[in-house]
Amino acid sequence: MSSTSPIAVMDGTCALCSFGARMIHRLDRRGDIRICPIQTEMGQQLLRDNNLDPLDPDTWLFIEDGTVWRDFDAVIRVGERSGGWGRLLSVLRLIPPRPRGWLYARVARNRYAMFGRGDICALPDPALRARLIG
Repeated sequence: MSSTSPIAVMDGTCALCSFGARMIHRLDRRGDIRICPIQTEMGQQLLRDNNLDPLDPDTWLFIEDGTVWRDFDAVIRVGERSGGWGRLLSVLRLIPPRPRGWLYARVARNRYAMFGRGDICALPDPALRARLIG
């Protein structure tokens, strides 16, 4: 993995995001997507660089070749880029942008109550941990 590898930026203490990190690891056929928890210094800087509040970890980012996707658009792009079953996430595009944004915000704000907490950095798979940066 190089310093220009794509980066998925997500909440490092969210069980849903932890699941997302495992899915990236499993589905990313190229094996080059890096994962950066928002709670790290680098994660917070990436949020600031994109005019987002580093103290509000509701946002999910995917950064590739200088392009930044947010929220469900980031999830969709990761799925498309990963290929295989990940492409099924494209179905989220069927939801118009405004309702899709509203839905993302509801899930993001209630993710701890709905899915609980988890620690991306504590995942047992060494190959997955090797993808973590920040």
